[in-house]
Amino acid sequence: MYERDDADGVRVIDRWDGGVGWLAHPEEEGKRASHAVRGPDAGVWLLDPLDAPGVDALVSDLGEVVGVAVLSNWHARDAGAFARRHDVPVTVPRWLDRIEELVDAPVERFGTKLGDSGFRLRRLDPLPGWREAIAYRERDATLYVPDVLTTLPPWTVGDERMALGLPHRLRPPKSAFADLEPERVLFGHGAGIFEDSTTALTTAFSGARRRFPRALLTSGWSQIRAAIGVALD
Repeated sequence: MYERDDADGVRVIDRWDGGVGWLAHPEEEGKRASHAVRGPDAGVWLLDPLDAPGVDALVSDLGEVVGVAVLSNWHARDAGAFARRHDVPVTVPRWLDRIEELVDAPVERFGTKLGDSGFRLRRLDPLPGWREAIAYRERDATLYVPDVLTTLPPWTVGDERMALGLPHRLRPPKSAFADLEPERVLFGHGAGIFEDSTTALTTAFSGARRRFPRALLTSGWSQIRAAIGVALD
């Protein structure tokens, strides 16, 4: 599900004016995606990044790295390595735990404003022990979702282009997304959505419970393996 060896290279999966997303291990089933996003003042923020040969060149095209953020309590990925390399702290929402144990770098806590990136964060506690932060930037309608939504093909069913994980289909966290109308949605797992994104977001929540049995059949084992892989990280 997740490749733990050193990466051999990088594959770009998302690119737009002001940002880029990549896979460090494109062959892995879990498709962990990393993103670099340019802020209003030209500084670059890295969101849940994984390291790989070629990433530095990819990011430098956007500008100077001014921040590294971890937005899920399930993982820290290579945030510590990036933070040390660029001499910045690992920035973490106050409500996430475990991160200090997972990174070898200074950690800086914050509330809902992610530095000077322009992103505002919303807390998600969809399940006991599951905490993450979705990030939304109103000026360019960019939404980033670390874990609760994904575009992994086995997990999407029917006319879905993004999907909730199985546990979240039974209790969809609609309120955190209800007033958002994104033009692009970026994910911690899988490629982003850049066309008709608001409709895709609405579809993911409407009928999520109804589509639960089909999702269980098509991706139940895959999702169990994903949860085990994260727990062992």
